[in-house]
Amino acid sequence: MREARVKRKTEETEVEVRIGLDGKGRSEISTGIPFFDHMLELFAMHGLFDLELKAKGDLEVDFHHTVEDVGICLGEAVRKAIGEARGIRRFGNALVPMDEALAQVALDISGRPFLSYRVKAKGKIREFDLEVVEGFFKALCDHAGLTLHISLLQGRNLHHICEAIFKAVARALDEATQRDPRRDIAPSTKGVI
Repeated sequence: MREARVKRKTEETEVEVRIGLDGKGRSEISTGIPFFDHMLELFAMHGLFDLELKAKGDLEVDFHHTVEDVGICLGEAVRKAIGEARGIRRFGNALVPMDEALAQVALDISGRPFLSYRVKAKGKIREFDLEVVEGFFKALCDHAGLTLHISLLQGRNLHHICEAIFKAVARALDEATQRDPRRDIAPSTKGVI
């Protein structure tokens, strides 16, 4: 099993993550933000990642610190679990519907962090402000070394939009981290990612 653990403690948050890339989609998630927990459970389920994640943060101030720090830790854990990237497919993409919402994701485990986030959806689901979703994926990219393109092709319902995005990223990341039996080196002409 390719897996990794990451812990991070700051004045604002305390986060612990364990991810297994070759899992079955099992998860134990507790961030104190129920909707975010739901999205992370979907991420684990649809990426077939085994994910344990606990976070405590200054939620009385805002959700931003907790959501971003979870992205940082999850990104570091993914990077560590991938290791030298020997034999991985490297690229992944997904087109995922959730009722009227349709999200498209393409990613490259390139070692060059970049996020293109083309999602024009604003508002709140209960207290969860959708503006923090982009920050989560930016932190994930920066710390996992991903080039990630997320496009919302259509959608009206904010819950459906978020769900389609998280599922699409999970499926694309699962595809990119899968081992290709024809390759035993890092998938780059440089020999490293």
